[in-house]
Amino acid sequence: MLVPSRRRLRFEVWIVLGLSLGQSAVYSVVQLLDKMTRAPLAQGTSTLNRSQSTREYFDLTYQLLDIIFALVPVLLVIYFLTDQRQAKPGAGHDAGSAFRKLGFNFARPGKDLLQGLGLAALIGVPSLGLYAAGRALGITTAIIPSGLDAYWWTVPVLILSALRHAVVEEVIVVGYLLDRFGKFGWSMPLAIFVSSMLRGSYHLYQGFGPFIGNAIMGVVFAWIYTGTRRVMPLVIAHALLDTVAFVGFSLFGKAVGLG
Repeated sequence: MLVPSRRRLRFEVWIVLGLSLGQSAVYSVVQLLDKMTRAPLAQGTSTLNRSQSTREYFDLTYQLLDIIFALVPVLLVIYFLTDQRQAKPGAGHDAGSAFRKLGFNFARPGKDLLQGLGLAALIGVPSLGLYAAGRALGITTAIIPSGLDAYWWTVPVLILSALRHAVVEEVIVVGYLLDRFGKFGWSMPLAIFVSSMLRGSYHLYQGFGPFIGNAIMGVVFAWIYTGTRRVMPLVIAHALLDTVAFVGFSLFGKAVGLG
């Protein structure tokens, strides 16, 4: 099997981003402009996990469909990263596995969990401070992590939503893009910069504070990934952050400002 050319890989990246977070970034910029031309950002709101129907089980269906279809680009990335060439004798059945290549597996659950918890603490507390500062400066909208009504399925769906965001963002923005940027011949600092700017850009609909905070988070996560080559701790940390934000707001009614 021939190694894909850089031109083909660039086209591949544009397809993946056009179906996932690149599309989100474009919509986010338009939404930001819409909010800024209506009123000051401080007067705006950004609602995550919106209700999509006033009928309970139709709302549940829509929520689950959104989560399922959002994961399709991740499957596409896994397919692109899987080495289709014939494995050498003795290399093992997962020699070309994208899950192994990304460190998106359960090869070291204890260490990944501890690293994920540490990262969540490292990012979570400063994020609250940055949200408060952004609100005070008028550059951040009021963020409502959950707009779902209180049903028996609300908390489980919010947890699944947090997992969806974690998997999509960390697998695509960190694992996949850093791999492809490396094959483009980019330096690691440039690859990390572009990856982190993308992460910040699809949060722009929340204001400039979340853009800055998520870009910084992107730098930290990408830098850690370059050392460990494991995306799993990043997924765990991200899922924990979003679960606390989504479920915490749903249960206690406080916007904690994480996307």
